[in-house]
Amino acid sequence: MAIWQIRQAGFKMFTTRFRHADGFGDGPTESGGRPTLQGNGTFLRVNGLDSQSCVACHDVVSTDAVPVITGVGGSAGIGNSAMFMTRAIDVADFSGNGFAAFDGRLINPLALFGAGGVQLVAKEMTQRLQELKQRALAKPGIPVRLRVKGVDFGRIVADAQGNVDTAEVEGVDADLVVRPFGRKGEFATVRQFDVGALMFHLGMQPVELVGEGVDADGDGVANEVTVGELSALEVFVTTQERPVQRPMDRAARAGARRFRHLGCAGCHTPGMATRSRYLSYSYPEVDTDPSRNVFLRVDLSQLPSGFQTTTGGGIRVPMFSDLKRHDMGPELAEDFFAATPQQNREFITAKLWGVADSAPYLHDGRALTLNEAILLHGGEAQAARDTYMALSVAGRNELIAFLSTLRNPRSPNADVLD
Repeated sequence: MAIWQIRQAGFKMFTTRFRHADGFGDGPTESGGRPTLQGNGTFLRVNGLDSQSCVACHDVVSTDAVPVITGVGGSAGIGNSAMFMTRAIDVADFSGNGFAAFDGRLINPLALFGAGGVQLVAKEMTQRLQELKQRALAKPGIPVRLRVKGVDFGRIVADAQGNVDTAEVEGVDADLVVRPFGRKGEFATVRQFDVGALMFHLGMQPVELVGEGVDADGDGVANEVTVGELSALEVFVTTQERPVQRPMDRAARAGARRFRHLGCAGCHTPGMATRSRYLSYSYPEVDTDPSRNVFLRVDLSQLPSGFQTTTGGGIRVPMFSDLKRHDMGPELAEDFFAATPQQNREFITAKLWGVADSAPYLHDGRALTLNEAILLHGGEAQAARDTYMALSVAGRNELIAFLSTLRNPRSPNADVLD
């Protein structure tokens, strides 16, 4: 099957408005289904069952236009934000503390452009981290620095019994798997993200999770999402066009220099190079060994992805992220069910490519402008934020001018739309 045919099948999965006959929803509550809003039997809105299709929450290509420019694979306005694991919302401020308390996670959907390049970078980083782990096991007692593609993830040391001390690991889980998707870095691949998203947002149950021929939610429909359909969905999402950078004028070039001098590039790494230009897809997936169970390889230098190739035979991925979790300070902390309060303050570095077209900003959309987003940085980013504040108005405008050159593709997925 040609790649464009797989993309068409994935495009259909992404844009289909699923119905009850397809398996939409959880089924009756006595079978474990979620209660629905006012007993309507269909939607819940808080804690999922909040959409009929992927495109309903990924349909804005640019908010930097009036009206906004719509298109498949984009981001979403605040009205389409997901409200995850919510138990209570104090809308009326009965506690009298001046804000509407919310004990879940408010998630403003991101644009998905360039996801294949991100996934390829993360796979290669994981492979290298696993190699460094084996080096540590081969040399007990000797610390091994976890530096991959210019990103420092701390260090590990193994003992003679084969135990690995990960106490000094930073910004990645102890299994040393780079997970670039999700605000907290929870998913290694788009496929993993999609399994959870289909269940949470649509109540569509993937066969690879619940089993072949199983009607796990008691809604009378089995095989709601097949292995092949999920594969096609992942291929479609990861072969979309990449974001672009428009030509820079004098102010933007000065802003690019300020971006580096302020320290922003320390976390928002402008670009990473891969060893290979081929993204491989696996089923079943093994996070610690992405080279296993491969069923398809796609050249990301070819259209529609169109990543620039490097002299080493890989591609350059200008995502402006180090794919590492960082402490962003108490102001941005979530009120979520993390194992430690510290985890509620940590977020994976946001990718800035396409940022000029993707307001509102930050994990919950609280910042309506790029300036507001920068001012809300804290924790590990506090010093860069303070230095930005110390700039003249003209200097801050130069930085914004640079960020304004980072754009989403204007007419994405034209090949399958046609």
